[in-house]
Amino acid sequence: MTEDQERQIRGLRMQGTGYKAIASATGLSRDIVRNYCKSHSLEGLASEFTMNMKEQIEKGLACAGCGRPLEQPRTGRRRRFCSDQCRRHWWAAHPEQSTHSAEATYHGTCAYCGQPFQSYRNQTRKYCSHECYIRDRFCRPENGVPRLRQEETT
Repeated sequence: MTEDQERQIRGLRMQGTGYKAIASATGLSRDIVRNYCKSHSLEGLASEFTMNMKEQIEKGLACAGCGRPLEQPRTGRRRRFCSDQCRRHWWAAHPEQSTHSAEATYHGTCAYCGQPFQSYRNQTRKYCSHECYIRDRFCRPENGVPRLRQEETT
């Protein structure tokens, strides 16, 4: 079983999908899916599991990204995700949940390629990407490396 299939099983199970439907979606047998779910605490009726998982996520007992059980620290900020990877995947899938304010979003033009870009909470940003920064800073004619600006390539 691949990581992609595991992720797909977790996602479908958290949505309340049954073992048979998950098996047909992933191309695995129903027994493999059921055994995986039992060994990762994803068993039970699909509708009951979905309600139970939502409650666990709201209480902070399960990861909001994958549904794995979480251990909360005794002091400090409560955890919402089990890993950075889960956090990144979840925020990429739920951009509407972000609380970025419009006042903290700045618009600029890249000093190297001339493309417009947006920057969040960084008013002094000059480049649209790290690649443009490296090319502008280190790829100079005096170093024997010609500069490639967008105007020259078009």
